[in-house]
Amino acid sequence: MATVRVNQGGRPATVTQASIVAAGRELGMAALSVAAVAGRLGVSPAALYRHVQNRWHLERLVGESLLADLSLDAAVAPGVPDVPDDLETQLLRFGRVLHDFAAARPGLADYLLTLFPRGETGLRLMETEAAALRAHGLSDDAAVAASNAVASTAFALVAAEERRRDAAATDHDGGFAAELQAATDRFEAQPWLAAVVPALPEVSGEDYGRLLLATFVRGLVATLGAEPGAATSDSIVADLSGRLVRAGEPPIDPHPRTTPNPLEG
Repeated sequence: MATVRVNQGGRPATVTQASIVAAGRELGMAALSVAAVAGRLGVSPAALYRHVQNRWHLERLVGESLLADLSLDAAVAPGVPDVPDDLETQLLRFGRVLHDFAAARPGLADYLLTLFPRGETGLRLMETEAAALRAHGLSDDAAVAASNAVASTAFALVAAEERRRDAAATDHDGGFAAELQAATDRFEAQPWLAAVVPALPEVSGEDYGRLLLATFVRGLVATLGAEPGAATSDSIVADLSGRLVRAGEPPIDPHPRTTPNPLEG
């Protein structure tokens, strides 16, 4: 990727939508703002508003550009010997590809969790995975619901990992470290945990996230049932709503959609 050159004097810097996107990519989604991009280009924020409508438009331009680098080939056609080609494996591969891609680009997970898809690139990714799930027998609406659920879980795991990492990295006054130690002390002070903790497996934060994703996918496949092709988004919601009711929770009350975005809650 070419580095954006900031004009240090003489003629005013030329700003184009392409240069804005390039500067935004260099900054990364976590540091992205109109002011930050303008500063990197050596212009005033007002100069950017000739090319972007607002910060949401800026986020979409940069986010979609980053998503264009993502290939789902490893998820939909891994070509790995001895790896089963079943629905659970397909969903797990999809989640892992999304997780790893977002984890390598700080701030992207939050962008994707806020609203997805925002543009044509995100839409094509959704269509690719939905087609792979249809090949495993899912209906159109069940394929969209399943892919969205796995994607949301993968991105949420990345966002949580980033928040923990950022808390430690910006702990200049030691407040977070003190809170962490206090929480650890309270945990270790519980007598009933003394025998339990040594028996728990110790895994890295990354591996713990992989375990959580695998757990979610396994539960999702179980929810789809023995005949995934018969599942619809309505039947999935009805099944999960029934489980909530049995746990003493209020039921889910689906309502007619008022937005064209199938992934908006």
